[in-house]
Amino acid sequence: MWKEIPVPFYLSVYFFDVINPRDILQGQRPQVRERGPYVYREFRHKSNITFNDNDTVSFLEYRSFQFQPDKSRGLESDNIVMPNILVLSAAMMMENGPMSLKLIMTLAFSTLGERAFMNRTVSEIMWGYEDPLIHLINKYFPNMFPFKGKFGLFAELNNSDSGLFTVFTGVKNFSRIHLVDKWNGVSKVNFWHSDQCNMINGTSGQMWAPFMTPESSLEFYSPEACRSMKLIYKEQGVFEGIPTFRFVAPNTLFANGSVYPPNEGFCPCRESGIQNVSTCRFNAPLFLSHPHFYNADPVLAEAVSGLHPNPEEHSLFLDVHPVTGIPMNCSVKLQLSLYIKSVKGIGQTGKIEPVILPLMWFGESGAMEGETLQTFYTQLVLMPKVLHYAQYVLLALGCVLLLIPIVYQIRSQEKCYLFWSSSKKGSKDKEAIQAYSESLMTSAPKGTVLQEARL
Repeated sequence: MWKEIPVPFYLSVYFFDVINPRDILQGQRPQVRERGPYVYREFRHKSNITFNDNDTVSFLEYRSFQFQPDKSRGLESDNIVMPNILVLSAAMMMENGPMSLKLIMTLAFSTLGERAFMNRTVSEIMWGYEDPLIHLINKYFPNMFPFKGKFGLFAELNNSDSGLFTVFTGVKNFSRIHLVDKWNGVSKVNFWHSDQCNMINGTSGQMWAPFMTPESSLEFYSPEACRSMKLIYKEQGVFEGIPTFRFVAPNTLFANGSVYPPNEGFCPCRESGIQNVSTCRFNAPLFLSHPHFYNADPVLAEAVSGLHPNPEEHSLFLDVHPVTGIPMNCSVKLQLSLYIKSVKGIGQTGKIEPVILPLMWFGESGAMEGETLQTFYTQLVLMPKVLHYAQYVLLALGCVLLLIPIVYQIRSQEKCYLFWSSSKKGSKDKEAIQAYSESLMTSAPKGTVLQEARL
């Protein structure tokens, strides 16, 4: 199960289709319409598995995605209007640059036909599209972007690994089972501004230590978010007959430093409820949050028309079997947003008012099913129940078997007593008759005695 996870995972992607791009360039409030889900089956397998001498194992986990039309509401050929991440990110990076360079950038954008908003297909946005701007930037600034050729939001995730994980096996120290020792050879990252925020804590996000209690928490390192995350216990539940603990995100997960001081290391911060991930995403002004800015400062959702945050649809959870630490059912949901604004000197940005504009949100979900679920239920739920009740049956049977010889012994003793009592009574009668006879012989005349004797 650890090497080839038998649970089918699905990636459901929702895009925020911008309805009024021209109005936004004139300084009006953005209006978006949610499109999707566009569902992909996610396949995972571990390779390069190496067991080390220090109670750890290293591995690479590869992922690939396959579109599922029957589960989707739309096709990959659907067109979506969304912000041009490359243009608006480059403009933000040049905000404090010299005016002459901004004018050159404006001219370059115009020559290449680049605009603040683009109309692309779902497939292009997800897995990449050719853009002359990428070739131009890579030519003159070769180390600015980590990718070459096509640019797509999930292009780096498909048919690739999530980094080299080294985790503890728990053979020598059971309490450390599944915990991450290193990721890509380091025990902490350098994206953030505090040691606490840079720490790699928890597991790789697939299994946790067994024998959980309501005081336990789920901590894991996410390479995509460039940070460790901690989920907290909410309630007990049952999944397909299997008892589970549900863990959810605390309100402080994406809180800013003023609301939750330990998160100060993730700043520069804006409104609470969103996390600036620009330092690990080629300095683009990207933000991570819950979908529709759920659990965030209400001003964020109010700034964009078409957002409707609610806990039923936009909160994340993990249902874990507490005895084994294996997830039974999970749904992790995150949103990616872009900070956009007008940059003086770059004409493509027009009069855009500063706003955190959602690009998309996605949910990774998986639930144990089929033969694996049946085996799990039989081995870890049904059999323990049978054994639990069997002990009482065996105890009752043992009591019955113990009572049988006791009852037999008691009845045997009663028979012996009755026999002894009757024997003793007969002896006394014989003695009485003999004494009576002797008394008659001594007191009566001889003839009378003989006569009575004859009688």
